[in-house]
Amino acid sequence: MNSELTHRLSELLEQVTGFIYPNEIEIHWSILIVVYPYVTGLVAGAFILASLVKVFNVVEVRPTYRLSLLTALAFLLIAPLPLVLHLGRPERAFEIFLSPNLSSAMAMFGFVYAWYLMGILLLEIWFEYRRDLIVWARQKRFPMSFLYRVLALFSTDISDKAVELDSRAAKIITMIGIPSAFLLHGYVGFIFGSVKANPWWSSVLMPIVFLMSAIVSGIALVTLLYMIITPLRGKPIDIRCLDKITSYLFYAVIVDFALEGLDFIHRLYESEESVKILSALIDQKLFISVLVMQVVLGMIVPLIMLVAVKAGRLNEDLRKLFYFTSCILIQIGIFSMRWNVVIGGQLFSKSFRGLMTYKMEVVGVEGLLMAAALLIAPFLVLAVLLKLLPAWKEAEEH
Repeated sequence: MNSELTHRLSELLEQVTGFIYPNEIEIHWSILIVVYPYVTGLVAGAFILASLVKVFNVVEVRPTYRLSLLTALAFLLIAPLPLVLHLGRPERAFEIFLSPNLSSAMAMFGFVYAWYLMGILLLEIWFEYRRDLIVWARQKRFPMSFLYRVLALFSTDISDKAVELDSRAAKIITMIGIPSAFLLHGYVGFIFGSVKANPWWSSVLMPIVFLMSAIVSGIALVTLLYMIITPLRGKPIDIRCLDKITSYLFYAVIVDFALEGLDFIHRLYESEESVKILSALIDQKLFISVLVMQVVLGMIVPLIMLVAVKAGRLNEDLRKLFYFTSCILIQIGIFSMRWNVVIGGQLFSKSFRGLMTYKMEVVGVEGLLMAAALLIAPFLVLAVLLKLLPAWKEAEEH
């Protein structure tokens, strides 16, 4: 037993440079905690895109309205799984409901999640689909007809007055859902930003940076899904819709880039005792993930491509290629940002004199394969939702 512990300790010490306290040798928040804020950010961003249609009446974006809602729902259903799996004792997750602690930001996630899922997203989707559910219940055969009747809560009124009430209710819920979406993901940044002992996390801008990056990633994801699914259905891509969505994406990326740059400049201006270890952290451990993947590939290159589309007279096919490529690069950049925050914040000692190296498992509850499965799962859920609740009928009729 002692030999095993000695061997394990020697392996860990090989990952250390400088001075590290013994209780800091192991990194406790793994890639699952990276996946969690990334997935919740996609939920918030997709819902904000849907709100452009329902609240701000941006007609050009209507083809993606239902897709945005279903995408938000699919990712929201998977969002708690990384945290639950990380617990080791998943059944303990219910303790936050049985014995709520209002002073704990982490414990309050369960209530924020439940409110957003049942009080906002499911209600808006129900009001949006209620008329279609009734029609499908009449058209389909058993058992789908019975399923649609249950989903419609056995409602049968499809009069113009009832449909108008559905639309008004969905609009009111969306208006409430916008600040709720901000709360859902902004609190993730709040949790990191409130850790005063960690200079990599402790920043008043952290919640805002997380929120803006969530909007960017959600809009980019829905754009990717729309560009992939529409040709698979044998339908033409609405270039006006793409131009409008990417315009909002362009402005969101600029704001996100400015906020992250402001946060970095603020840290340099303060020049606290931690600035040296943070510089070493970026230079030695996070150079690729911060400067190359997050800044260059994830922000600067997509901005250049979007500017080229807006400023130049590119043909439709080239514009689509630029849009598609920039959205993929944005996803890489946002995921890298989550990695840099979660993992990077654990790589230096509290003494500010040593650095660690994170060695990710391949197989295991907190390994690479599990993280990949959690990232794939929302797309499988979305495929089922799109099969059950087609997202295109309204857009094509419009």
